[in-house]
Amino acid sequence: MRTIEKVVILGANGAMGSGSAAVFAGAGIPTVMLARTIDKAEAGKARAEQLAKRALPITCTSYDDLGDAVRDADFILEAVAEDMATKRGLFAMLERTHTTAIVASVSSGLSIAGMCQGRSPAFRERFLGAHLFNPPTAIVGCELIPHAGTDPEVVATVDALLARVGREVVRCSDTPGFAGNRVGFKVLNEVAQLAEQHGVAFMDQLLGPHTGRALPPLATIDLVGWDVHKAIVDHLYLHTLDPAFALPAYVQRGIERGHLGRKTRDKGGFFRMDKDKRQFVLDPATGEYSPRAEVAPANAFVERMQAATELDAMMDLVCTSAAMEAAILRRVLLGYISYGLGLVGEVVTQARDIDRIMGFGFHWAPPSMLVDAIGAARTVTLLDKEQLPVPAAVASAAQSGAPLHAEPALDRARFFKQAA
Repeated sequence: MRTIEKVVILGANGAMGSGSAAVFAGAGIPTVMLARTIDKAEAGKARAEQLAKRALPITCTSYDDLGDAVRDADFILEAVAEDMATKRGLFAMLERTHTTAIVASVSSGLSIAGMCQGRSPAFRERFLGAHLFNPPTAIVGCELIPHAGTDPEVVATVDALLARVGREVVRCSDTPGFAGNRVGFKVLNEVAQLAEQHGVAFMDQLLGPHTGRALPPLATIDLVGWDVHKAIVDHLYLHTLDPAFALPAYVQRGIERGHLGRKTRDKGGFFRMDKDKRQFVLDPATGEYSPRAEVAPANAFVERMQAATELDAMMDLVCTSAAMEAAILRRVLLGYISYGLGLVGEVVTQARDIDRIMGFGFHWAPPSMLVDAIGAARTVTLLDKEQLPVPAAVASAAQSGAPLHAEPALDRARFFKQAA
């Protein structure tokens, strides 16, 4: 395999460009950051060093000097805007430099084969996707996505490089959204759809950290940005026609009014904070905001879940309770299990791959962990009752009685206070 001794990052001034530079240069690999101007590249370097909290082996230049920058590069990482035309144009320009470096895109879900369409066979052999999750200095999950023409040795080389810089790598097929975003944004968007009926504060309270996630779903969309969320689910809906990816109309109206989540602090998203740090909650029907204290009283069912002494008992409560809250939560969690593990064979090769990308990439309890807590046989029964597909991995675990979750680095204590 090729030894990677020099990395070049295209799109240095963006969040992913600077974050990626902090990862590669932080591992001691000499890194060159390129942007439209040297000033923008320098700003990206400053941000990378701020993230790393130290000086880094980074040099900066602009696209005007692209040929010189990539001449002796071993690995080039593209981190420009998530737009197919922009990326394709950059790769055409890059090919004209006659570089022999491996080229990777950090795209979160665009077609890898589509990006290199029209490039030479040699370029396509050296091209693949390397989706680092944002911010890469905090999230170690990473998807490695070859297309049909990628040289297997290139895949192995990049896999080793990503492991060298501390990534937890999952190989994915070149399918829309790959694995992590396809599963994660399905759940996020379904919760946004349910919020139209049940309320924003209710849904985020019901699906809070006690359900095995770092942030509640709607707060996560606010953090990601409504515009980014829309771009991802619109892309997935276009390519899958799955109604779970249909953006709620009230979210579209909010975007048109400039409500993009945390990045629009004054306007907010699902939630808004005033200058006195009081939190307000969106009413999807009216587009108005009300104080959270008035619309989110204590929920007795959630309190019972939080009081459960261990995870199996908490899942038993979810599975057996007749409460309306339990019915909603069952539907969301079972949908996560069914859809996520249902991608095995299409997007990834094994259930452990889905568990790893959801655990390391989204900081969500892996679906197999939930199956084991519920019980595989009972999971099959509940999926049938909800008329959801039963993934082959769950059916096999139900038949054998063996645990499904098989990633020791992702244990229960990482996601639940109920670690037993």
